[in-house]
Amino acid sequence: MSFSPTPVPDQSDSMRAAVRYGIIGLVVLTVLGAVVATLVAGLPGLWGALIGAALGGGFILTTALSIALTSKFPPTMAGAVLLGGWIVKMLLAVVVLAVLKDMDFYSKKSLALVVVAALVLVLGAEVYGVVRTKAPYVDDAPGSAESDGA
Repeated sequence: MSFSPTPVPDQSDSMRAAVRYGIIGLVVLTVLGAVVATLVAGLPGLWGALIGAALGGGFILTTALSIALTSKFPPTMAGAVLLGGWIVKMLLAVVVLAVLKDMDFYSKKSLALVVVAALVLVLGAEVYGVVRTKAPYVDDAPGSAESDGA
């Protein structure tokens, strides 16, 4: 029997769970996508799957990670970090795709399929992590739990 109080979940627990489940989902998708793409398209399929997993999974995971890291910041600063991160992600995605456009060492079909799969799977895994986490969303008023006013 323990007399220590039960720890109250932190507000950032749900986002940490989202990042954790998202990473697990991305690792599974990367391995599965790389194997299937290699069997179907050879070495270019492998490169396409790896690049697609990095683009799609990284795009979604960085949002959840930045939310988890800025959970203690004031709302305006957290919003600025999220907006800045989104702009950087968009620019990075455009630059990577522009650089890869004329290259032929990867399978474009594998890249496209794995990017879409990564976006859907990682986002779904993050939602599962958030929904599964038990965290309070209402704070009790000080002293209201002890006195009913009667």
